[in-house]
Formats: sequence, structure tokens, C-alpha cells
Amino acid sequence: MFWQEKDDDKFVLNDDVVDVIFELKGTVVPIDHGYVLARELIRQIPWFEHEAQCGLHQIHVAASGNGWERPEADQQGTMYISRRTKLVLRLPKPRIAEAMNVLEGAELDLDGCVLTVGKSKTRPLSTLTTLFSRYVIADSPQDEGAFTRHVVAQLRDLDIRVRKLMCGKSSVLRTPDGDLHVRSVMLADLDVDESVRLQQHGIGPGRHLGCGLFIPHKGIEAVSSKQSDGHKD
Repeated sequence: MFWQEKDDDKFVLNDDVVDVIFELKGTVVPIDHGYVLARELIRQIPWFEHEAQCGLHQIHVAASGNGWERPEADQQGTMYISRRTKLVLRLPKPRIAEAMNVLEGAELDLDGCVLTVGKSKTRPLSTLTTLFSRYVIADSPQDEGAFTRHVVAQLRDLDIRVRKLMCGKSSVLRTPDGDLHVRSVMLADLDVDESVRLQQHGIGPGRHLGCGLFIPHKGIEAVSSKQSDGHKD
């Protein structure tokens, strides 16, 4: 008898890179807050900007059921956060303890919007095979075709075979060094090891600003259905 287990069944998730989730106390944050939040984090943990596999999940609040929609990142102004809003960093294992020790109790001043960082815990990366990144940096204001080819090339560098890929609309993240042109990206039907590898490494520059990081998602089919109905995630 010949018996071979599926590769996915043999995959063991390691903890080389995890998400570290911090409680937050505050009222509002700038809508376009990637740069100012990164600046404050780098002030506390200077290695965060350049160390491989470090990244920031920008703060997002869910859309409510009363017609209010989550604002786009390139809008000006502020948005309210709730007690459930968290600060989430993706960090390699050797940096976790230091980040927790330094950031717990720290105050982050986002251009007048002050956040106090609270207790933290770790969360392993996901083994789901549909992943989503809100912001992937483009070389310029590329059309969708050029941007897609740019993304596929970066995925191949990580030995990830693209089966299903969908790009979202473009937007802009502002920094003192100039505007960053970004698009959202969703990938589906990844192998489990590909999914974890992509979460560990991300694609493109600007990980400390919240760009190129991937999170698990409910799937391309659900998004396609919402878009056809005129809804946003």
C-alpha cells in the first residue's frame, strides 16, 4: 500500500514571527496616521524601522451598521477609536519581549492625538490561505496591469505561485518625504506554507508604515459579491 499525506496536513506553524497586540487608550487618531504612528514607535524602539520582518498594522475601525463607512486612508481629519481598538505589530521572536517592555505604558503623540499603550499579548500568524493587504506600495501611480505584474514578480521572489489575485483601487499615504501610491491586494488559494511565508516577509517597502503586510481574509468570492452589490469591506 502507498500512502502520502497532503503537504498542508504536515505543516507545523512556528512562532518565528507573530503579531503582538497592545491595548490602547485614547479617543481619536488621524485618518492618515501611518507615518506619525511609525515615527512614535521608532522613537520608542528605534530598530523597528529597518529590521526585517517588523511591521505595523495601521489602526482601522469597523464600519457601523447605521450608514457610517470607514474613511479612506488618504482623507484628512481624525476618526474615533473604541475601547476595543488595538495597536498590532508584526515582530520577529527575538524582538517581542523588548517591544512589550518598552511600549507598555508608553504615550504615543500622533500630532496631538495622544494614545496610551496598555497590556500586550501575542497572536500566531494564520494558516488561512486567503490573504489581504490594505496597502502595497507601487513604483508610481501605475495602472492596474502594471501594478499586478509588479506584485507577481515580488511574490515569485518569495517562491509563491499566484493562482488568484485581485487588486483594489489606488490611494495615497502621505509622508514628509512625499506621497506613497498604494493599492490593496488580495490573494487566494495559497498553500499553507506560502500563506505563512507571505505573512512573515510581506512584499515591497514601507512595512514600518503599514505597507506590504498581509492578514487573513474571508475570501475573494465574498469581496467580489460585495463589489457587485455596491458595498465596501
